[in-house]
Amino acid sequence: MKNSGLADGNGASVRSTRQKTAIRNAFESANRPLGAPEVLALATREAAGLGIATVYRNIKALLGDGWLIPVDLPGEAPRYEKSGKARHHHFHCKSCGKVFDVGLCEVKTAKVLPRGFRLAGHQTLLFGTCGACAKA
Repeated sequence: MKNSGLADGNGASVRSTRQKTAIRNAFESANRPLGAPEVLALATREAAGLGIATVYRNIKALLGDGWLIPVDLPGEAPRYEKSGKARHHHFHCKSCGKVFDVGLCEVKTAKVLPRGFRLAGHQTLLFGTCGACAKA
């Protein structure tokens, strides 16, 4: 099998496998931040027998490669999304637990910062009930 050249953080190379392809495809098809259990559920459709340890190992490699970035929510397990998206925020459904991307960031930080402050970044998290849960 062809080596992808990625490292797993311990110096061991991680090969490009059907499991990794299934994990990448899970992120591509969902097009929203996913936690490891969600990745496992989606990727198992394509790679039967995939285990959670393999999912975590590949997420770690994809983070190291810059293909994924973390999405941190207060008090929640980490989620991940593809890197390279335009600046945006997230919506967390308190009913089903899923996280969704929401529009581009339009916060005009210069207007809200006190004089002399320098901004390093910001996060906005919206929460409530997603459309699917609201219909149920």
